[in-house]
Amino acid sequence: MIDVLVIGAGPAGAFAAHRAAGLGARTALVAREEFGGMAANDGPVPVRTLAHAARLLREARQLDRYGIAADGFRLDYPRLLDRVDEVVHDIRTHSALRDRIDGLGVQVHEHAGTTRFVDPYTVETSRGLRLQATKIILCTGGVSRPLVVPGAELTHTHSDAWTLREVPPSMLVIGGGATGLQVASVFTAFGSRVQLFQTGPRILPSEDADVSAAVTAAFREHGMVVRDELDAVRSFEKAPDGVRMRFIQNGTLDSAEAALAIVAIGWSADTAGLDLPAAGVETDERGFVRVDAYQRTSVPHVFAAGDVTGRLMLVPQAAQSGFVAATNAVRGPELPLWDQISPVGSFTDPEYAGVGLTETQARQEHDVIAATVRLDAAARPIIDGRTTGFCKLVVDRASQRILGCHVVGERAVETTQLAAVAMAARMPVRELARIPLSFPTYSAIVGRAAYVALCHLSPDADGSPYEPPC
Repeated sequence: MIDVLVIGAGPAGAFAAHRAAGLGARTALVAREEFGGMAANDGPVPVRTLAHAARLLREARQLDRYGIAADGFRLDYPRLLDRVDEVVHDIRTHSALRDRIDGLGVQVHEHAGTTRFVDPYTVETSRGLRLQATKIILCTGGVSRPLVVPGAELTHTHSDAWTLREVPPSMLVIGGGATGLQVASVFTAFGSRVQLFQTGPRILPSEDADVSAAVTAAFREHGMVVRDELDAVRSFEKAPDGVRMRFIQNGTLDSAEAALAIVAIGWSADTAGLDLPAAGVETDERGFVRVDAYQRTSVPHVFAAGDVTGRLMLVPQAAQSGFVAATNAVRGPELPLWDQISPVGSFTDPEYAGVGLTETQARQEHDVIAATVRLDAAARPIIDGRTTGFCKLVVDRASQRILGCHVVGERAVETTQLAAVAMAARMPVRELARIPLSFPTYSAIVGRAAYVALCHLSPDADGSPYEPPC
């Protein structure tokens, strides 16, 4: 019997195995397929590679504007997919984390198939592996949530979209969250006629309202059809050139057709086949594994981390929760999952990102200042010809505490990291405004927004603050 068994080799599982072995536990890591999980093989890594290709296409269309003669260019999609495979292979092959795991003596079982509990301390896989452990950490991740309507078998998931061998002439994307927007944005850039559908009042419902509005406007300018405020999707059926979706909007039955339909309406825990009742592990009302602050499940010796718990379903947060789960599995419940400043964003065109409270959320409990800098008023976006978007800081008036930052535009994801660090350090907006950030850069726009926020505050006795020349 080993000390710690980790099921799942994505970010949560990899960090859990590394931490457990680093603490001296005899550790095994079981992966259904290859090391890296969805993040490396079906998530941020391949998606970001495709998004980079879309960015290169956008840059190529600007060549003449900058005096560079170009004889024309085209997208060789099969070659792009080969490049995606190369990137995924290189990242997996050169993973420093994998090297450290191997160096600590972790037993790594790749391509083990589906794992299920035989009893609370024993698991077996569909490919014949049987393991017993004193502590078990579940890190099996998440899967696309299906749309339960007639004809749903005619639709595809985001994973199917990334493995298409050619760019479809048209596409329906159902779901206006991060995953749906990435699919819609990438294939619009590649030439598909995309229609994006969202129930409820707006796409990106969890983001700041101004972010949603700006991204919607940009998508429509790019030729995408964005249809929000759907009442319901009723069904799918075969059409002469692909698939037809029937839906209700404003109480009226309507339909749309395309070569294929991608459903991206959210995530469910990937627990199919685990047979959690055999171990006594409970799930919540949404089907995610229930855990406490120490990542313990309803069974004291079984822990869970990452997407399978239904908390922030992002790579950095999964890695942190894997670290916490392994620490408590080896040492006992001593380390709760800490409060997190969690920047989120997506590599769409335009990019969007945010951290902390939205303006609407902040106004419910604070007297706030919302300071916005438009990208068409900042030097670097003008230089790059990427002036769509803005940077907004949400600041508590009394304490000068930065409550949130929301960015739309070029390099939005990277730009937001600066605000996240300032927030984690509890830096007052006055101090952020005084940092002479490099010029001309995108991150300097955060400093300019901090200065704008100070214009609405009473100045200190030492006079007006430095104004960034961004």
